Amino acid sequence: MNALGDLSDDRFSIPRGNLVRSRVVTDADEALSAALTRELTGYLVLEPQDALLLGGETRGVLTFDAGVPVLAYSVETDRGGTDALVDLAVPGPFRVDAFELPASALSEAHGTDELRVPPGSPAETLADAPDLAERTRDAAPDEWLQRSESGASAVEAFLEDEAKLDAIREQARAEAEARAEQWGLADQLADEE
Repeated sequence: MNALGDLSDDRFSIPRGNLVRSRVVTDADEALSAALTRELTGYLVLEPQDALLLGGETRGVLTFDAGVPVLAYSVETDRGGTDALVDLAVPGPFRVDAFELPASALSEAHGTDELRVPPGSPAETLADAPDLAERTRDAAPDEWLQRSESGASAVEAFLEDEAKLDAIREQARAEAEARAEQWGLADQLADEE
């Protein structure tokens, strides 16, 4: 996948869209909510804090149709769907670039079932935002909801286990705080809180 040009691998291809927004956000909730409000048809490129602060390679792509998430892909692990969401489920900040595309430019990619995500999953997994997940499901076409309910995987069942997700988030938060202390950034984190 080439972040500077087309987004593609053996399963799909997405042409480069028109950049409509680029910013660093503290939480993925802000980016997902903006995509829903804007009714974005296109994609977001998300770079979590390890890529921003530590030079990591973590980067993910979420595609949208009228503001509703359709696909997720992790560039680092080459995994798609809910597996990609798990890869990207780290505490913020995130650099988020939003690109618009016509729906026809996404039709090939949106036909790649192993990359599909249930409409509310990104909000639940990346942002721990059940209200946003519900708003997203409300905006999704009924056939998308039926497909996601009938195709539940072991990963999706894991994602529904709030205790496990909270433990992962807490561990990630502790690791981020330890890294911030090592880098002398602990005071800045305390100021932001």
